[in-house]
Amino acid sequence: MKRLVLVRHAKAVHWGYQDDFNRELSKRGERDAAKVSSHLREEGILPDLMITSPALRAFQTAMIFAETFGYSAKEIRKESDLYPGYSTPEFLERLQSLPRSAEIVFVFGHNPSMEEYASHLSTYFGREVPTCSSMVIDFDIDSWTEIGIRTGILSRQVNPKEL
Repeated sequence: MKRLVLVRHAKAVHWGYQDDFNRELSKRGERDAAKVSSHLREEGILPDLMITSPALRAFQTAMIFAETFGYSAKEIRKESDLYPGYSTPEFLERLQSLPRSAEIVFVFGHNPSMEEYASHLSTYFGREVPTCSSMVIDFDIDSWTEIGIRTGILSRQVNPKEL
C-alpha cells in the first residue's frame, strides 16, 4: 500500500499579495500547522518523503510538519511546479516517478490544486479544503508506477478547526 498526504498550506498573512510567492504564515497558520502535524504524528502517519511548493507559506508549513515528525529539513524537496500547481496529469506523472521505497509521501501546496488532486485521485472526494487541511489518500498498490486517476481511497481528512 502507498499513502499520499496532500496538505494545503496553513493560513498566510492577509497582506503582501503584490509578492504572493513570499507571503508568510500568520500566527494562526503556525498554530494550525503544529496542531495538524501533531495529530497526524499521534495517528502514526509519518513521512518517508516530503515535497513542497517553494512558495514561502507552503515551505513554512512543511518545515513545521518536519519539526513535528523529526524529519530533516534538508530532506524536504522543493518542486517549483507546485507553485501555482501541476495539472492533474502532470501531478500523476510526478507521483508515478516516486521511489518505490517511499510508502508515505506528503505533498504541500496550494488550492485549487490540492482540492483537484484529492478529487481526481480518490474514488470519492466532495469536501472543502480549508487552509492546513490534510487529506490522507490510500492506494492499494505496490509501486507508485501503478497509481492512476480515481484509484485512491480517502481514509481521512484532518482540518485544524475540527481538532
